This record gives sequence, structure tokens and C-alpha cells, in this order.
Amino acid sequence: MRRNPSPNFIAFLSAISAAFPTIIVYYIFFTQDLISNITLFLCIATLGFFTFKYFLETFIYRKIKLIYKSIHKIKTENLLVKNKEEEADPISQVTEEVILWAKDNRQQIESLRKQENYRREFLGNVSHELKTPITSIQGYIHTLLDGALKDADVNEKFLKKASRSIDRLEELVNDLVAISKLESGINEPKMRKFDIHALVSEIFDELEHRAEKRNIKLYFKSGCDKAFFVEADQLQIKQVLTNLIVNGINYGKENGKVTASFYDMGSNLLVEIADNGEGIDQEHLPRLFERFYRIDKSRNRKVGGSGLGLAIVKHIIDAHNQTINVRSSMGKGTTFGFTLTQK
Repeated sequence: MRRNPSPNFIAFLSAISAAFPTIIVYYIFFTQDLISNITLFLCIATLGFFTFKYFLETFIYRKIKLIYKSIHKIKTENLLVKNKEEEADPISQVTEEVILWAKDNRQQIESLRKQENYRREFLGNVSHELKTPITSIQGYIHTLLDGALKDADVNEKFLKKASRSIDRLEELVNDLVAISKLESGINEPKMRKFDIHALVSEIFDELEHRAEKRNIKLYFKSGCDKAFFVEADQLQIKQVLTNLIVNGINYGKENGKVTASFYDMGSNLLVEIADNGEGIDQEHLPRLFERFYRIDKSRNRKVGGSGLGLAIVKHIIDAHNQTINVRSSMGKGTTFGFTLTQK
């Protein structure tokens, strides 16, 4: 390790450096031997140069070491530091440290920018989704207050429309609360063993009336109409299945079907919910689980929904440390599949 010189030694070198000009002037102007003068001048200049160089290097080295230590402290703990025997010169070290530090800061700044853009986009989407039902409710109520309330043929019609908008507003708020809790980790899965076939049967019964409105049949695939036991949070998985089955009902073709299938994968069970609707173009598949992501044509706002259903599904499956995927063919339909621990 390189030692710092003592204060006395530094003071001695400083005194010699300060005396150089006086000595040089004296010998040049008060001696007559030119060769001696030049020789002595060169000796003194050389000595002064190396003394000054040593003093300057020592001073810079000490200051740079302080900078190096300061930068090193604010860097991540995972930074690999060279052994002291392998260290390069201090300026190179500081240069490397500053580059790495700047790179880390640049990545952090970029991450913050992405988060800000995501937050801004999310707030914009929420505002838009809330505005639609609120505007509808406001229009119906104002129309009724302006005199339509006394018209029996109009008031009931408008009240029913306002009621549907309120239901949509309630669904959106509930989904926002749900996804907020999932992201914050408040609703951690409460694992227990249950029969997922029985759970899907229960959901089919609850959604039967909704499916009948579009003449859609709810089926189990052949060979899957039996018990399959998994370990998961039953309430959360019910929400996943409900969202996927409702999705199939909304976007499947009329007089079509929604099918539930189960596949034994050893330690895991693959659950699939499929519809035979118009399908989804491949370019949209990677973004289906994003909040408020909607597709024109077959998947649009006419079918309702909060635009958060698939995002909630993805969060729940991720919280179970499982995977979810989607495959689709235009004109043939869409299939969502996710895994659960099998028991």
C-alpha cells in the first residue's frame, strides 16, 4: 500500500521548492563562472522538478482517493472491487467508477421515466373509463328532471339505462380496488385444496343466464367432467375463471360455446377456457393482459367490461407463481390457459 508522506517531510519539500528562485537568481547574477552557473542551474532545476512532481502527485493522489471512496460508497453493494495489488492508477479508477455510477443513474432515471409515463397513461385511461358511465348517468337524470320523469314510456327506460351505467361504474371501481390490492401484495393467496371442476360448474350455473342471452352453451371438454384437485386461493381462482368465462361469452360468436378443459401435467394442472368466436390477431396477443388494452372490431366497448379483467387474471396467476398464456386463430376462436399446483 502506498503511504502518505508525513507533514514534516511535506513542509521540508515545500521549503526547498520555495527557495529555488532565490538560489537560481543568486548564482546567475553574483557568480562569474558561466559553466558552473549552468551546471548548478540544471541540477537545481532537476531537483526542483522532481520535488515539485512528487509533491503534486502526492497531493492529487490524496484528493482523488477521497473522491474514489465517496463514489464507491454510493454504488451498489454488488460492485466488484479489484484487489489493492491489482489496482490501476487512481485517475483510471475514478474514471471507471464515475462511468459505472453514471450508467446506474441513467438506468434509474430511465426507469423513473417509464413509471411516470405508465402512471400518466393509467390515470388517463381511468379518467376516460369513469367519464363514460358518469356522462351517461348524468344525461339520463337531467333528461328525467327536465320533464321526462312524468312520461311513463320514457322514465322507466331511462332509469334502466342509468342503472346499467351505475352497474358498469361499480364494476370498474371494484376492479380498480382489486388490482390495487393485488399489486400492493395486500391480498396474498390463501392456499387450500379444492376441486376446480366443482368450482367451474358453480360458475357455469351463475353465468348461465348471461350466456343464454347470446345463445352460447357452456361445456366441459370430453373426459374433463370429473374432479380435479388443486392447491390455490379458491376465491381468487374463482375470479380468474369468472373473468375468462365472461370474456368467452362476451367475445364468442352467438350460438357458439365456451369450453372448459383440464390437462394433467404431473405436478401441475393446466386449465383452459376456450371460445369459438372471431379470434384475435396475433399482433394483439402480447398486450392482452395490459390494463385497459382493447382491440377494435370484435373486442370493443360495446360488450362492456372495465378493461381490467385480464390484467387482474394475470396478477392473480403471477401471485400463485404460475403461468398464463393465450393462443388464438382468426375465425376459429381464442383459448386462455393457466397452470395450478395439482393435489
